[in-house]
Amino acid sequence: MGMRGAGWVASLSTAVWAAFSPSPALANYKIGFVTSLSGPASSIGVPYSRGIAAAKMYMSEIGGEPVDVIQLDDASDPSAATRDARKLVEEDKVDVLIGTASAPSSIAMVAVANELKVPFLAVSPISAPVADDGQRWALCVPQPPPLMFKIVTDRIKRDGVKTLGFIGYSDSWGDFVYKGAKAAEAAGDLTIVANERYARTDTSVTGQVLKVVASHPDGVLDGGSGTQGALPLLGLAERGYKGKIYGTPAVVNADFVRVGGKAVEGILASGGPVLVAEQLPDTHYAKKLSLEFRAAHLAANGVPSTDSFAPYAFDAWLIFADAAQRAKAKATPGTPEFHAALRDALFSVKELAGTQGIYNFTAASPYGVDERSLVLVRLVNGAWQYVP
Repeated sequence: MGMRGAGWVASLSTAVWAAFSPSPALANYKIGFVTSLSGPASSIGVPYSRGIAAAKMYMSEIGGEPVDVIQLDDASDPSAATRDARKLVEEDKVDVLIGTASAPSSIAMVAVANELKVPFLAVSPISAPVADDGQRWALCVPQPPPLMFKIVTDRIKRDGVKTLGFIGYSDSWGDFVYKGAKAAEAAGDLTIVANERYARTDTSVTGQVLKVVASHPDGVLDGGSGTQGALPLLGLAERGYKGKIYGTPAVVNADFVRVGGKAVEGILASGGPVLVAEQLPDTHYAKKLSLEFRAAHLAANGVPSTDSFAPYAFDAWLIFADAAQRAKAKATPGTPEFHAALRDALFSVKELAGTQGIYNFTAASPYGVDERSLVLVRLVNGAWQYVP
């Protein structure tokens, strides 16, 4: 496709209104985007904002019609995410919601989408229940957590790790990661010897780290994300832990690497192929598009993309664009009829290649990717390297 349209740089402010001047004859598409530009989830939320800016740079029109974006900051607070989503639908009349940077806030947005009958593209991996009418209004762009963890736990088994310590968030994301480790334990691949939790707002995890070290695990699985995901590994390094360390796509971002420094070197994590685009073979579905995404990201934001979060927001835009063109044949954007047609179109997306996977959605599940969506990466000298 190549980059199209005028540039658009997302301002890191509480609310951003970015619009191209429409022709009166055209019905603009409206995207309501919520992310965390402040608070503990901002190390993830800011990259999401940059991903939307890259998408706007890459594809400013859908089928020749402009796209308006209204961006709000939920300040890493689920109650604010609820208010933001409700405002975007009820006052700003958006066609679709996209967001946000934490699982609890994303789950809050699902409830609004289900109530107000507006499609929601979650860029955090969550459980997305159906609405009271039995319809599914939310889908998830990221890889499903069990898939994220299976590729890691398969590698843990290959590495000969028999005992695993877990330290992660005391919320739904921590639960997701722990369940992945428990599935590997149930399969007989390893034994979990520690399950320690901490809050996203904690500044110290000394007690939890001491308990993990005391269990003498062969390896440790990090169930945190972004900046806060580095906290346990800093503690382990301080206590001289020499075992292997593992993570999920949630730790693959620049702030994790910057804050963790030497303590996070060597971590093995799963992630989308976009992370190592230049290292992929030319025949890989994600290589060309991922390099185009990087160019758009740099042009829109003035900084390169080094994380796994911005590409999820970029892919959400591609998924919406694919569905919106088909929905528009049935209804006019900005109407309840378009919302219903868009929902149907979203859940019939087929073999759509993105930077993070090939998307196939059905109403049976909120997730739409398979094992083609993941690779293993290792942090070497502060950069992520492809591990075939």
